[in-house]
Formats: sequence, structure tokens, C-alpha cells
Amino acid sequence: MDQHQSTPAAARLVTAPNLDAPDDFYEALIESHQGLSNEDSHALNARLVLVLANHIGALPVLREALAAARRTSAPTQPATNPKPDTPAPKETTP
Repeated sequence: MDQHQSTPAAARLVTAPNLDAPDDFYEALIESHQGLSNEDSHALNARLVLVLANHIGALPVLREALAAARRTSAPTQPATNPKPDTPAPKETTP
């Protein structure tokens, strides 16, 4: 049996709660980061995203997921320091 399965063209991103055990998943996710440096933690997240994207497979669904994640992300301040290993300047209060 071919492990590559086609996704129906009408496939849509599921945004309603769909995890069997969301708290258990969250605990497993947090545990997977234990003992990792920030750099290794970011790399783990990137690999996880790619593994899950491969599982989903359908580019339209992945684009929906990217847009949904972008919409729900908290606003951040513009980066003032592009080097990740150098701390950003401290803000001063009057």
C-alpha cells in the first residue's frame, strides 16, 4: 500500500477543538522541550512543524493554517536587534 495518500481538494483546516486529550498533548509538548537550549527548542519546533505539515500534505490547508496562526499571534514589537545571541537593549522608563 502506498503511504502517500491524496487529500480531497475540498479539505479545509479544522479549527474547532479536535484533540483527544489536549492537556496531555500540551504536557508532552512541554516535556519535549525540557533541557533544551533556546536554539535547540526553536529547532525542535521547526522540525515538528515540518513533520505535521508533511502529514497534512495539502498546500491549501497548510496556507490556511499559516494564515490562522498569523492572525492569532500576539502583536510583537519590531526587532531592534537582529542577532539572536545578543540581548536586546533594555527599555528605560522616565
